[in-house]
Amino acid sequence: MKSTALSASALAVALALVGSAAAQTPAPVPTFRAEKCYGIHEAGKNDCAAAGMHSCAGESKVARDPTSWIYVPAGTCEKIVGGSLTPRRA
Repeated sequence: MKSTALSASALAVALALVGSAAAQTPAPVPTFRAEKCYGIHEAGKNDCAAAGMHSCAGESKVARDPTSWIYVPAGTCEKIVGGSLTPRRA
């Protein structure tokens, strides 16, 4: 019984490590026509970038970071309050 629990725990740890390694990359380009929109994401929900702060998806520490972006359908970024097609100073 103990060896089964130990095996299950080891498998869970291995899967968690694989998942965390995958999270350290840019988000894949969406299948729809998209544009990068800066300053509108929730903390930890960015798709990539922030000059001098982080370089990958999900690494933003604050919401609406003006140097981090998410993909949105083309033509919608500037319709969103706070959205910008270019990074701004934090």
